[in-house]
Amino acid sequence: MSSQIVKFAARRAFTTVNVSRTQARGFQSSQTLRDVAAAPARKPVGAFRGGLFGFLTGAVASGAGMYYYVFNEYRVSNSLLTEDIYALQSAVQRLEGYVKSIEDKVQKK
Repeated sequence: MSSQIVKFAARRAFTTVNVSRTQARGFQSSQTLRDVAAAPARKPVGAFRGGLFGFLTGAVASGAGMYYYVFNEYRVSNSLLTEDIYALQSAVQRLEGYVKSIEDKVQKK
């Protein structure tokens, strides 16, 4: 409430002072301050072009991530398959040895 009274009194005091228009000075900036070099105008990137660029960037990033994931899975499965093949080969060689020993025993009798 007191601030409204102060505003009213200040406004009344300012309007009662007789100041001619030539004496009153408005806000003006000097010529040197107004001639500031403007930043070069940038060509705006359209929504379609920006969206397309974002989509392609995301697609390439997700494709690269998927490639490395699949490549890693392929490498792991290939190593497991190789181990299984070596285990099968050793089992076949042992079985072949047993069969040969049984054949030798049968021939001796």
